[in-house]
Amino acid sequence: MPIAVDIDVMLARRKMSVGELADRVGITPANLAVLKNGRAKAVRFATLAALCEVLECQPGDLLRWETETEDAADG
Repeated sequence: MPIAVDIDVMLARRKMSVGELADRVGITPANLAVLKNGRAKAVRFATLAALCEVLECQPGDLLRWETETEDAADG
């Protein structure tokens, strides 16, 4: 997928657990795991804003666009 999710990076920088982040953002740990592992099809702006507020970061610190490799584009 061309959108990469870097929540793990910010969690490590903030020395915060997934459970603590989920609790502070107000989502279930399971839903956070889906987002964190790049399996989410969408993210609500309210959730993204809450993640940024808790992690004290910008949306671009959590999400980035990557080009697809030629092998993936051909398949």
